[in-house]
Amino acid sequence: MRDAMTKKQHILIVEDEPAIHAGLTDVFVYHGYDVTVVEDGEQAVVEGLTGEYDLILLDVMLPKRNGFEVCEAVRARYPAQPIIMLTARISDEDIVAGLRLGADDYVTKPFSVEQLVLRVGAVLRRTEAHEPADLVSVRLTGWEVDVASLSASSVSKGAVKFTKKEMDVLLYLASNQDRPVPREELLAKVWGYVHAELIETRTVDIHIAKIRKKIEDDSSQPKLLQTVRGAGYRLTTTQ
Repeated sequence: MRDAMTKKQHILIVEDEPAIHAGLTDVFVYHGYDVTVVEDGEQAVVEGLTGEYDLILLDVMLPKRNGFEVCEAVRARYPAQPIIMLTARISDEDIVAGLRLGADDYVTKPFSVEQLVLRVGAVLRRTEAHEPADLVSVRLTGWEVDVASLSASSVSKGAVKFTKKEMDVLLYLASNQDRPVPREELLAKVWGYVHAELIETRTVDIHIAKIRKKIEDDSSQPKLLQTVRGAGYRLTTTQ
């Protein structure tokens, strides 16, 4: 593993527009990161599979292989690899596609450089601080949940797989089942955003929707993962 005390954190920027990747390189070098840039999806897979990067900043629209394919290939080998996707495509379907493949977050173009730096720092801090999955558990009514394998099974829905971030959300909600958890708290505790109120993202809402589709018999009338109006989200678990 990279020694964070002696080496700078290394970011792989995957972006085919020279003006954008040049600007991003300047910004992240200024903030103390080492940066490597590649301009197409095939190069991105080669670099991503080395396992040498603390975070991958990945554009969706790329030559040769798109960002979704790159994310899927890298995640298959390194399930915990931090990935933030950059996209000019802002439909829910496109965002969900990236998050379903395991991206930690997404940033839409045009983006605020300040917001992007905040998100990169947050993902890296959260990765460093994350507890090993085998030290925590979640009991969910009607489900057998295996945190380590990012999976669960029930009689009614069979086996389902979760992304690591989805499981992190479930674990945090399960550990706070006595109360509804506000959206800003999830951003702070699960995504690691220091100033969650400053982050403009729908990633919490999309992750909640994805989890409901997996664990609820009817996601339009959730019984396990409920929204408490004005307060946040509450997960109903077994003891």
